[in-house]
Amino acid sequence: MKSDYMFTSESVIDGHPDKLCDQIADAVVDRHLRQDLLARVLAECAVSNGILFVAARFASTATVDVPEVARQIIRQVGYTGEDFNADNCTVMTSLSELPIGEPRDERDMDDEQIGQVPAHNMANVFGFACDQTAMLMPLPIWLAHKLARRLAAVRLQRLLPYLAPDGKTQVGVEYRQGRPARIHSLTLVASQWQGLAVSEARLRDDLYALVVEPVFLDEAVRPDRGTALFVNPDGRLIDGGPSSHSGLTGRKTAIDTYGEYCRQSESALSGKAPDRIDRVGAYAARHAAKNVVAAGLASACEVHLTYAIGQCQPVSVQVDTHGSGQVPDADIAARLRRHFDFRPAGIVRAYNLRQLPTIHRGGFYSRLAAYGHVGRMDLALPWERTDTAPALLE
Repeated sequence: MKSDYMFTSESVIDGHPDKLCDQIADAVVDRHLRQDLLARVLAECAVSNGILFVAARFASTATVDVPEVARQIIRQVGYTGEDFNADNCTVMTSLSELPIGEPRDERDMDDEQIGQVPAHNMANVFGFACDQTAMLMPLPIWLAHKLARRLAAVRLQRLLPYLAPDGKTQVGVEYRQGRPARIHSLTLVASQWQGLAVSEARLRDDLYALVVEPVFLDEAVRPDRGTALFVNPDGRLIDGGPSSHSGLTGRKTAIDTYGEYCRQSESALSGKAPDRIDRVGAYAARHAAKNVVAAGLASACEVHLTYAIGQCQPVSVQVDTHGSGQVPDADIAARLRRHFDFRPAGIVRAYNLRQLPTIHRGGFYSRLAAYGHVGRMDLALPWERTDTAPALLE
């Protein structure tokens, strides 16, 4: 494991075009599952100046107005400019039905029946945890998400009314002897509305006072006099969003997971119902890794699950503690196999993944689509529990 280094991670706010697409794709999943718990849905979205395209395949009894779902998300995010808004943008769709199978509710299955539900696609998924933060997330992505959420909040609260919905953040952290030591740099990219744009000096001062300072109030590692602060270093971003750059579902997988601090799963997470192992397997891998660290078996842990079409169990469960394990990695992997159900239907049942959109008002998967699928404190995610940590010590 490296000792002294600097690492950066970035996040984007919910109005970034890629995140807009993720939220729309997951809103389509939410709407189907609210009406039909056994729905199978695959949805993808692309957006550019004035045009939004949604492709969805489904096997469901639900009736979903896909264009209206997209417009609601656009409106919710806050696009009101002339070039792109919920009322005037063109929404194009390509909708098709998947072959009808014989879906069953995992809650009604016994263990033998759970073991008869195979993975329907191939997947390499990764989960990671480390003791750098209370939520056992790498510090750079944790701080980048905090800054991004705060940047979105000051816009929604009209504290900085000139801000438009698009923006991104980046945090550089210096590590010494493998531990976070100081904040090397902060980068904030904030879009402004045409006609309301303020000077670079005012934007910098406003963002530091209302975004940076509140975010670091409760952080042990804070900016110091040597920390570099970059605000819109490439020049003003006017309006931003689809008027400035296109968006696509699944293009921010690193932001959705661990900020590239470790390996990330190969496929997009958003736009997929719970029958897709490339989505839910990533959540199970995170749950396993987090419990390993919570149990004190390692200070950092990466769990790698490999699935093959037609197989119920993962064909491989690998653990890498980067040299921090208190017991051999192979031993930890064996304990995970004993105490975690990595079968596709077992994961869906354990996390109640079909019912979550009916429990969370305003949608579940669409809320999960921005600011990370892991390490969240606002959604009580079942894969963030550390309930299995004691059993791993046995």
